[in-house]
Amino acid sequence: MNTVIKTDLGRVRQHNEDAVMIVYNQDEIPLFVLADGMGGHQAGDVASSMTVNFFQEKFSQTKGRFSAKEAEAWLVSAIEELNEKIYTYSMQNQDCLGMGTTVVAVSLCQDQSLTVAHVGDSRAYLLGKDGLIQVTEDHSYVNELVKRGALSLKDAQTHPKRNILMRALGTEKTIQVDVQTISIDEKSCLLICTDGLSGKISINEMEDILHKPLSLEEKSKLLIECANEAGGEDNISVILVDLTNLQAEGEQ
Repeated sequence: MNTVIKTDLGRVRQHNEDAVMIVYNQDEIPLFVLADGMGGHQAGDVASSMTVNFFQEKFSQTKGRFSAKEAEAWLVSAIEELNEKIYTYSMQNQDCLGMGTTVVAVSLCQDQSLTVAHVGDSRAYLLGKDGLIQVTEDHSYVNELVKRGALSLKDAQTHPKRNILMRALGTEKTIQVDVQTISIDEKSCLLICTDGLSGKISINEMEDILHKPLSLEEKSKLLIECANEAGGEDNISVILVDLTNLQAEGEQ
């Protein structure tokens, strides 16, 4: 399976609070994890690093591919456990008080599907026969306004409070996790990214880049270049996964 992961400082930030990783279980099945940390002097680094390291340790204890039902239960349980760990750590370490992180975790399931769990405003997209579709829904203040009809999607892109999250890992003792399982086409591509990308270039621009006759490596670089050219005010992280051969691999 062809995959690329990249993270970039951007043009403004002094350090990178994103963390991104592909972790594997005992049968070399991948789990894709992306986190965007926040809060305090470098505390965002701590929260996002705790996230990918937690999944690396926990997922390595599993075997085989999950069914969709198993994947949903496992991901929700894992993220709830992780949330409590981050929250407890922040309470016990003054420098990390109030820290938090987004998370997107995507599991490949047995039946030609993906299970996506997330908290925050980092996103997962799926490119298939119907074009590029945003799979996740932002847990943000501006998205709540959009859902109520009080703000247009266009205005949401530049709203001064667009970075305020309604949900993030580690900021409260308990967390509500969004999880869903989606089917994929024979020729699909998964894009997972932080808002350093999705907040700077439109879904149409992303789709145009993903349709270009380029390698995944070249596409990921171009996505990051476009976000930087649009300002690059935030860290930019990307996971790209070519899912074209997922069915064949799952039958092996």
